[in-house]
Amino acid sequence: MAKWGRGGDGDGISFATAPVWLNLRRVSENKNNPAIAGSLLLVVLLWGGNNAGTKWLVHAWPPVFTGATRFLFAGFILLAVLRFSKLLGEFHPLTTAQRRQLWLRGGLGLAAYTIAFCWALRLTAASHVALYIGASPIWALLVEQRPQKNWSSARRYGAALLAVTGVLVLFWPSLKSSSYNPAGECCGLLSSLLWANYNHQSRILARTIHGVEVAANSMWMSGVWLLPIALIEISMHGLVLDVPHLGIQSLAVLFGGVVPYALWNSALRHWETSRVMLFNNLIPLSTTTWAHFALGEPITTTFCAAMVLIVAGVALGQMDWAKIFREPESF
Repeated sequence: MAKWGRGGDGDGISFATAPVWLNLRRVSENKNNPAIAGSLLLVVLLWGGNNAGTKWLVHAWPPVFTGATRFLFAGFILLAVLRFSKLLGEFHPLTTAQRRQLWLRGGLGLAAYTIAFCWALRLTAASHVALYIGASPIWALLVEQRPQKNWSSARRYGAALLAVTGVLVLFWPSLKSSSYNPAGECCGLLSSLLWANYNHQSRILARTIHGVEVAANSMWMSGVWLLPIALIEISMHGLVLDVPHLGIQSLAVLFGGVVPYALWNSALRHWETSRVMLFNNLIPLSTTTWAHFALGEPITTTFCAAMVLIVAGVALGQMDWAKIFREPESF
């Protein structure tokens, strides 16, 4: 999921993206919590725009083809930056065992998510899809940790539930008024589960592989996994090739694939999956903002109320309350 708000060639790209690469390198090399949080907020901004752009693309383009080509090119670009420069750190050749794990955990996991996500955007409203993705921290929490009798567990579960409540408040009016599509809703829910799984698998891979390498290889490998399905789609439905569609897809490759996935996987190397995924709850807000300025959709009082709940949830999950109150996080 990423963004289509910026792009171009030449000096414009270097000036626009240099702070991103420098920030990424700092995130990759040390556990700087403010830098990690800032990079994740940038990811939220980019992915919100990408959701709107992808929704527009899949009306004319085959859904799996859209996701497959995006990740295939984004993965190769990111891998080339790793291989031929030191902007993102030292390049380390993968072992046979690491490559096998990347194919199965990273590539296949991201490919499965991409199918569900792109088809969900084709079949139902983008707000519905964002709502389901916003709920994914709950699944990550259930995998990582069962509820325990301590403040840390209560804080983590409370933060996730508070943020999800904000997402529900944000999209409840549209859920009541829009037409119900069972297939689209099922794809949306499935994409939420698969996104949580991809993040969990990425954290496992990041124990032995640099986070950016996990992102780069997972993307191009997922594109390869999806390529046969994409070719079948094209043979059945054809493909519209014009400047607007190619332009949005090109921007999404860079600002929807290369930059945000590199930052996201770097964060997963240092933070627990559920903590990183709390920022998923901000993606619906970002999507709504992009839709307001790009598509003219209004920002309502419901949006403002949801924003308060979601920001509160993220703050609750991110703050070190034991340090603030000088008390251990236990009952």
